[in-house]
Amino acid sequence: MSEHVRVQRRLAAILSADVAGYSRLMGDDDVATIRTLSEYRAAISEVVAAHHGRIVDMPGDNLLAEFGSAIDAVEGALAMQRELASRNAQLSEERRMAFRVGVNLGDIVTEDNRIYGDGVNIAARVESLAPAGGICVSGKVYEEVCRKLELVFEDLGEHELKNIAARVRVYRVCTDGDGTATNPASAPSSTKPSILVLPFANLSGGPEQAYFADGLTEDILTELSRFRELFVISRNTSFKFKGQGVDVRKVARELGVQYVVEGSVRKAGNRVRVTVQLIDAESDHHVWAERYDRDLEDIFAIQDEVTSAIVATLPGRMEAAARSRTARKPPANMVSYECLLEAKVLHHRSSRDDNQRALSLVRRAIEIDPQYAHAHAWHACILGQQWTYGWCADRAAIESEFERELQVALGLDENDSDVHRILAAVSVVRNDFDKAVYHQQRALALNPNDDLIVVQQGEILTWLGQGEEGIEWIRKAMRLNPYHPERFWFHLARAQFVAKGYAEAVESLRHITAPDGLHHALFAACHAQMGDGTQANAHVAEVIKRIPGFAIGRHCLPMLHYRLETDLSHHLEALRKAGLPE
Repeated sequence: MSEHVRVQRRLAAILSADVAGYSRLMGDDDVATIRTLSEYRAAISEVVAAHHGRIVDMPGDNLLAEFGSAIDAVEGALAMQRELASRNAQLSEERRMAFRVGVNLGDIVTEDNRIYGDGVNIAARVESLAPAGGICVSGKVYEEVCRKLELVFEDLGEHELKNIAARVRVYRVCTDGDGTATNPASAPSSTKPSILVLPFANLSGGPEQAYFADGLTEDILTELSRFRELFVISRNTSFKFKGQGVDVRKVARELGVQYVVEGSVRKAGNRVRVTVQLIDAESDHHVWAERYDRDLEDIFAIQDEVTSAIVATLPGRMEAAARSRTARKPPANMVSYECLLEAKVLHHRSSRDDNQRALSLVRRAIEIDPQYAHAHAWHACILGQQWTYGWCADRAAIESEFERELQVALGLDENDSDVHRILAAVSVVRNDFDKAVYHQQRALALNPNDDLIVVQQGEILTWLGQGEEGIEWIRKAMRLNPYHPERFWFHLARAQFVAKGYAEAVESLRHITAPDGLHHALFAACHAQMGDGTQANAHVAEVIKRIPGFAIGRHCLPMLHYRLETDLSHHLEALRKAGLPE
């Protein structure tokens, strides 16, 4: 009689890895690929063992390992990528073997030294989202390590993973090209006083009031951003810390800021209490604090007082009166204001359902107060999101509607930076460069710290043929928002391409987790310009796979808005040189 196999359950950190482009490597030279894989497996085994883990299985080009802690698994993954990057540097680019790595923390079942279960399956699914040479982790791993390891993570949002019932939040570990973890503290600090506004805590007694605290945070952040004398971290990065217990010193060191603003909001009926503190991040001491007990209608006065107090307290004691702007016009009706606040929160979630709810709320805000310019501007912005993502049956009708709203907003208040930002973008699409530059400069003058305005400055300079200047502005936007969207990397790559920095453009494109057909087209153009036909051909194949019937004239040309004929010819010739069909 055979003995029963003993099955055990336990919690473990699981690392799953595979080779990106393995089939191509085998097709090019199977003997060399097998030899390299064998050497890399041996190196990985040593790294895993050094971080208190064990290799469970190595089928084909895959690898599965388990660790006793999430910290050991993530540090092991980083050490593994550093070691492989070092080895890859000694190989020609077409023979390099880059692994994707996924890490999950979950329940596993063990049998005969093998491991099974959802914990393992999720690690494999998370790995598939990682870029070549990169690392992705599940939300459970992120929660375990985010405050214990000096790492930067990019939130990739929730994903529906194959054969996994619940959606899983995934984070990318930000690393440099050599596999070294990105350290924001090493980024050069701004010479201006730099500041992070943390999301204000909602003390109003119900989650449905969270939008009010978020809206107040965003408005104070916007007001501070208008000061050219300040360097203000963007809203997108600020709200990464919503609902978290923040170690002020650590966060400030990671983001390279000197000051942190935090506060709370309690709203009851027609009364509101706002508490605000300005903290010197290095010493973790309060520089200034205040509490405001006011009628709800005084909320704009509170915003102005908070902004003025912060600016007057910072080094140099800059005067609020020195602002080179005209104050944005407040709404006449507080209900309209609250509808807009909630609409903004929904818009930032970037989903179809939330977009529809945001649209209803912003239209309600306009119905209540038709003269509220900022509501018209955000109506256009929400419609623009709908148009961009194709969440509409008639795109032409939506385009006409958001353009009308922009003109209404501009007529009501010409000092709204969002109106000018959107008008500049629309003008670029229409190749009306004079109008694009005018509205872009107005937006930049009104809000010089808005990362979306700053990155758009880099985009427009690129289209105007000033690639080098464009690179500087796009990198500034990345500094303002260290957790910037991946599309910033595409903007940077295009600017580098215009500046003929093809290798740099390729490195920027590699930061894009799931490149689409147009990303691969730029990849192909860069490799063609560098004389690397093998890589160019590989990316051309990816373009054709993602965009059946691809043609340069139909799919690329409409997206290229170069003012100079020489820049347009340069780009088109590179695409042709790569072998992309006309």
